[in-house]
Amino acid sequence: MKILHISTSDTNGGAARATYRLHQGLRDINLDSQILVQEKLKNDKTVIAPEIRLHQGIARAKITFDALPQKLYHQRQESLFSLQWLPDRVIPRLNAINPDIIHLHWISVGFMQIETIGKINRPLIWTLHDMWPFTGGCHCTGECDRYQVSCGKCPQLGSQKNWDLSHWTWKRKAKAWKNSRLTLVSPSHWLAECASSSSLFKDSCIEIIPHGLDIQKYKPIDKKLARKLLDLPQDKQLILFGAIKPTSDKNKGFHLLQPALQNLSQSDWQDKLEVVIFGVSQPENPPDLGFRSHYLGSFQDDLSLSLVYSAADVMIVPSLQESFGQTASESLACGTPVVAFNATGLKDIVSHQINGYLAKPYEVEDLKQGIIWVLENPERYQKLSYYSRQKVEQEFTIEIQAQRYLNLYTEILRDL
Repeated sequence: MKILHISTSDTNGGAARATYRLHQGLRDINLDSQILVQEKLKNDKTVIAPEIRLHQGIARAKITFDALPQKLYHQRQESLFSLQWLPDRVIPRLNAINPDIIHLHWISVGFMQIETIGKINRPLIWTLHDMWPFTGGCHCTGECDRYQVSCGKCPQLGSQKNWDLSHWTWKRKAKAWKNSRLTLVSPSHWLAECASSSSLFKDSCIEIIPHGLDIQKYKPIDKKLARKLLDLPQDKQLILFGAIKPTSDKNKGFHLLQPALQNLSQSDWQDKLEVVIFGVSQPENPPDLGFRSHYLGSFQDDLSLSLVYSAADVMIVPSLQESFGQTASESLACGTPVVAFNATGLKDIVSHQINGYLAKPYEVEDLKQGIIWVLENPERYQKLSYYSRQKVEQEFTIEIQAQRYLNLYTEILRDL
């Protein structure tokens, strides 16, 4: 059985990391797995990318050109919006590789044209890494539910017209995919429910398979050692927050975390806590969080991330929407409890008052109380840490994920 994954990148972003982990997991059970990408960063011969400089240059240019039509909307939000309207060279490459199953992942920023998906004549699986597959272009819908009809009047474009870029993109998807035999996979129950309620996928088969982790890499490391290696204080309890663009991407919830920490700093916790932020370097004018803050910058390797999670006492994931929440599962794997809002994909990862705390969406005061609840009782904290690791061992290992996908591949090929 030959599986070809299609992903914009092999490592750049959470979706890319999840895709590459699955690819490795499948190869560990001796499955012939390859990844076709637009951007290759790993030195891995099973990852296929443009090798001719001209094609590499075209791939980079497509990122800019795909976004050009959005410039017509002067009131648009600064959020990712993908039209996928430029032609690509994917079909000839698929034919040359000749896989048994095509497995789509995150394919945006100009990599793969919407219409190309409808032309694939092999068994097709699509793992949803965000909401883009069933919207008119946005990757995170916020409070908008127009993907349940046909988009248009898009708040992210600042549009008041029914016929706008979002409706045009939705129409292209509906036309191109109407005869496609897609099997959808969601990493969380919440995202599966969103896809089921969408106008594009309301009649589709949707499986739920959580993202997996290599728990030999993501595991508890001695806290004192981790802090020494990262030059973090030994005599404080550390609150961890991090993501890609953690302080500038509104969806990551920094605007809710900041007041929660400021309120917390007005209490008896003032001299007991410090904050650690990864995914961004310290800005020239750091925001006031009420506590001393340590900016660690970005990390690409699993060992460094494991050190960061292990050094902390609690991980805060205050996102508005998460298709799954890999930083939460990574933190739990390292024995560090998580505080998040009781919403979206994080509900599948954090078990309230068992391995963390689920605050009322999106209440700053309860987010603060969640931090206190996790940290205030040392005996309870030990139980939280134990059950954090146990949850990942039981549900989120790469071995469990790979086997579930293998079962799905086998079932699809059997039914042909």
